[in-house]
Amino acid sequence: MTRIGILSDTHGTLLPQLFDFFKDVDELWHAGDIGNLETAQQLEAFKPLRAVHGNIDDHIVRLQYPEDLFFQVEDLKVFMTHIGGYPGHYLPEIKHLLQEKKPDLFVCGHSHILKVIYDKQLNLLHINPGAAGNSGFQKVTTMIRLVVDGKTPHDLEIFEKDRNRLF
Repeated sequence: MTRIGILSDTHGTLLPQLFDFFKDVDELWHAGDIGNLETAQQLEAFKPLRAVHGNIDDHIVRLQYPEDLFFQVEDLKVFMTHIGGYPGHYLPEIKHLLQEKKPDLFVCGHSHILKVIYDKQLNLLHINPGAAGNSGFQKVTTMIRLVVDGKTPHDLEIFEKDRNRLF
């Protein structure tokens, strides 16, 4: 059993609530738009981090974190990228990778909109954790945590707070 924290779009801001929400996870997955290397380093100092860069990340972050990340946790195959779309609306190059690699879980960010959707056509769970930072158009700050047991993700929990009530 592995406890996972999933976030995206921090844009260089780590809210205090993030550390409390993720205090019991075993590792963090960041789906891009980290903001800067210092933000990634703070996350790495807190928990083991798997991350991809996003479209706002500079060359320093891009050198440290790839655009796409394929990995396995327990028996769960995961594909993570920043800009990917969602079931029925994937970017063509992402849909090709999903069909080719056949992950069990696809994680992306970029939209700042939290989505958890089972894709029946590709037989995978799609997760976009929304935006964990405090910049962008979204009215809420969101993050996800879940448990992976073998090949099964379960006990998914959502952190959701109005951006105007975070402090």
